[in-house]
Amino acid sequence: MNATVRRNDCEVAVIGAGPFGLAAAAHLTSANIATRVFGEPMSFWRNNMPEGMKLRSPWVASHIAHPNEEHALDAYAAMRDFAPMEQMPINEFIRYGCWFQAQAVPDLDTRKVALVEPAQHGFRVRLDDGEIVQADRVVVAMGLARQDFRPAPFAGLPSDLVSHSSDHVSFNAYRGRRVAVIGRGQSACESAALLSEAGADVQLISRGPVLWLGSEQDDGSQRRDLAWRVRKLMMTRGAVGPFPLNWLAESPGLVRLLGDDMRDDFSARCLRAKASGWLRPRFGAVQINAGQTISGARTSGNRVTLDLVGGSATFDHVLLATGYKIDIARLGILAPALVQGVANSGGAPRLSYGMESSVPGLHFVGASSAHSFGPLMRFVWGAGYAARAVTRRVAANRAQPAALEPDHVEMFTRSPKTLTRT
Repeated sequence: MNATVRRNDCEVAVIGAGPFGLAAAAHLTSANIATRVFGEPMSFWRNNMPEGMKLRSPWVASHIAHPNEEHALDAYAAMRDFAPMEQMPINEFIRYGCWFQAQAVPDLDTRKVALVEPAQHGFRVRLDDGEIVQADRVVVAMGLARQDFRPAPFAGLPSDLVSHSSDHVSFNAYRGRRVAVIGRGQSACESAALLSEAGADVQLISRGPVLWLGSEQDDGSQRRDLAWRVRKLMMTRGAVGPFPLNWLAESPGLVRLLGDDMRDDFSARCLRAKASGWLRPRFGAVQINAGQTISGARTSGNRVTLDLVGGSATFDHVLLATGYKIDIARLGILAPALVQGVANSGGAPRLSYGMESSVPGLHFVGASSAHSFGPLMRFVWGAGYAARAVTRRVAANRAQPAALEPDHVEMFTRSPKTLTRT
């Protein structure tokens, strides 16, 4: 069946309907910019995060940004008749995101995008049913989809024995089984707690000790002493990074001006592997095996054996809570010529003002923009900055829509084997 081509269908196509995609769409639409948004609302949160998880971000930093400050968490909570909470359950946040979408982006197109290709004036967005939508600009807001990082020792091992934390929505299948969780950050510690509560025998294996954020006491109550009050005064709304780095993290535009090495070091210090203190009381049955290096992993029948410092250990399953590594090639929707045309650093796009890549009119928001704009882009609170930046960029260039000059079009239509970045 031949696809239907619509020229000048929209000014901006937003791909992804999580917090960053929805915030960008709401801001663009409010600025009277013709926008189409594609994707299932909150799909990554719904399909790639285990039930029972909670947001690490505080309540005040978990609102999805709207240009008129509408549809905030407070309005949603009032409608649902519950009080604000510091650790919001992921299922409730998903419901909030879907409610925000219904209010702010009601014309969401839930079809999946199969491919984004360069065109003479902008881009062709091919949908999974074969339709083609023409757009002057494209905003990629796919978050951490297909960006999971799996260490080399686990390459090639079967998925029923080794999985990533993003592969699960429930841990009930591991009741009565011995599970190793690899990592020591928030995802690792929360996954270990949830596995233990689901009835698994859990061992957390990490290179360094588990570090706890906050001042949670063993009984789960929070301290209110002078030290706690001082820390509260030093905190920023987004609560990303330690003082005083957290204040710089709140200004992604300034972070972008840092040199690559300095920016990478800054982000690493802000995102140092730690777990929220409120998880600590739930760790009673979790065995922590810190100071370990995994030199090898192999199957042993229907189990997995890990080679560790001082010996080996065998488990029914290994859960990799090893984080994510941005590589836009793995997103799976960008034509090879576009991927090669985007200046990048280890797979992460290098972005300029307005979250725009080196391909004119191709923007990245969310986790894909963290290399250029810092750690705030890994959190919901960063969606407001990203949405405003993209909207300002598009509005400033509306008189001259993003178009590839003839020589650029020729470059993008050459065989990927012969394409070179200029």
